[in-house]
Amino acid sequence: MDPDQGKRIPSIKHLINSSYLGKWAIVGILIGGVAGFGAAAFYYLIQFTTDNFLGRLTGFYPPNPAGEISSPLSISPHYFLLPISLALGGLITGLIIFYLAPEAEGHGTDAAIDAFHNKNGVIRKRVPIVKMIASAITIGSGGSGGREGPTAQISAGFGSYLGTVFGMSNKDRRIAVAAGIGAGIGAIFRSPFAGAILSAEILYSGGDMEVEALIPAFIASPVGYVIFASFTNFSPMFSLSVPYTFNHPLNLLLYALLGIISGIVGKFYSSFFYWIKGLFSRLKVKKFLKPMIGGAVAGTVAMFFPQTVGMSYGYLQYLMNGNLDSMEPVYFVVPILVALILLVFAKIVATSFTISSGGSAGVFAPSLVIGGFAGAAMWTGIHVINPTLILSPAPFVLVGMMAMFAGVGRAPIAVILMVSEMTGSLEVMVPAMIAVVISYYIVGYKSSIYRSQVRNRSESPAHRGEYNIPVLTSLTARDAMVGVPVTIDPSTTVADALKLMEDGTTTGIPVTDNGRLVGIVTKSDLIQVRLIHQDMESVSHVMTKNVVYGYSDDNLLEIMRKLSVNNISHIPIISRNSGEVVGLVTLNGIYRAHQEFTSKK
Repeated sequence: MDPDQGKRIPSIKHLINSSYLGKWAIVGILIGGVAGFGAAAFYYLIQFTTDNFLGRLTGFYPPNPAGEISSPLSISPHYFLLPISLALGGLITGLIIFYLAPEAEGHGTDAAIDAFHNKNGVIRKRVPIVKMIASAITIGSGGSGGREGPTAQISAGFGSYLGTVFGMSNKDRRIAVAAGIGAGIGAIFRSPFAGAILSAEILYSGGDMEVEALIPAFIASPVGYVIFASFTNFSPMFSLSVPYTFNHPLNLLLYALLGIISGIVGKFYSSFFYWIKGLFSRLKVKKFLKPMIGGAVAGTVAMFFPQTVGMSYGYLQYLMNGNLDSMEPVYFVVPILVALILLVFAKIVATSFTISSGGSAGVFAPSLVIGGFAGAAMWTGIHVINPTLILSPAPFVLVGMMAMFAGVGRAPIAVILMVSEMTGSLEVMVPAMIAVVISYYIVGYKSSIYRSQVRNRSESPAHRGEYNIPVLTSLTARDAMVGVPVTIDPSTTVADALKLMEDGTTTGIPVTDNGRLVGIVTKSDLIQVRLIHQDMESVSHVMTKNVVYGYSDDNLLEIMRKLSVNNISHIPIISRNSGEVVGLVTLNGIYRAHQEFTSKK
């Protein structure tokens, strides 16, 4: 062992816990490094499994977009073998997940979001590795899914690990997890700016942002991008063969219509996805067999629509290039417009059965593809009516991609930036903003594809303590008090007072004289009197005479202050006018009132 190691680690810990900039510079660079190397490893692992699993078994090699490795040519592919390939991949994935890390099933981004909100940012160390292997097999065997979920979970998991190793607070560990989500996605999509924004935006479904994650994410995301691109290339993922210039304001009406279509399709996609998930949760078979069944169904869809296989990015590239003939289904012939509409729903079905059955892959990529297919379908319909209105389908494909994921992923700002970085074009920014806002509104926060998202910071368990004070100032003592508690007069014997407390629900009794509060007696006061004297001694001798009390219109923050300062657990509430006791507030009562109030929001 290095003799200086023990000296270095405490100094790093000291810097991390004493300097804000030093902390996030170190943690951000480390997270970015793991995001970049992890994304590169996963990228090549998917290529390997796809070529040697799906390709060798079926002879079908899904195309890749222009900015990635060219896939081998599919010569005489055996589409009828696709169900076997996907079922076999689902079985292997199910066994890996079932025996090594059950939480690695499904889409990894959602698991990382759940860790942020509900687990203080804690992610088991083995989960990212299991997720990477299982997802590579799911996608490599032909399963419909994306690679962003596993990369997000790899870097988010490492952020969680750093938070524990460096002794960071729960809050800082959660921030490290959020930065890891953005860094992983930003790296694999070669979109560092959008990845950083995504880290703050993707945690919430109602438009809120985790602004504290932005600084570490702006450090981690570029580092991850540079490392990943150094292994692959620095070119955008997609290329636009025909430049597009927005110069017809009336065309915004068409993009608004695309936003409406994307919102409706997105709402259906999310609902269908979780309906299938519910079906598989009730299916009475061994859990590790469920991904095999889902894979077989997705493979059956792929027999007719091989465009649904894997990530489908290559087909988005074809659409951007205007190559619509590549969208024709296998075994039957239909018009291109019909084929594109069928592909929208085929991709939804294939993705839902691949992932909701327990398979492992991301839902980001399928969302983009579904939106791209929908955009191409709309352009085709417009082109039939007026061939000169918009010459290329590319802008509709791009805007459809943005609008779809903005709706179901609840990340409108990040997705506009991300697709722009993925294509190297900002020309569709204005049309995209129109479509994205409409789709975002139509889908609504309740239909997010990420069910671990919460609506805003006030509803997140991670931020619950920050919102206690505003809630307590909104509630009064009458919201928490027990109305008209049992009271006794000063002449009551100690023995009789103890009998009133036998049920265990009362630990303090107000003492009144003609209805006016003159003292309070607790069980600890009473048991100090010797047993032989309890029938003769009155409570007036043991009660607390300088009573701490409150009024029914006092807010609960003031009541809590009195309880804390005086180190007591209950307080009588009296009328301002008559001085009579009207209730009693306890700590349990305050907690119950708080819970009832927040559950209504």
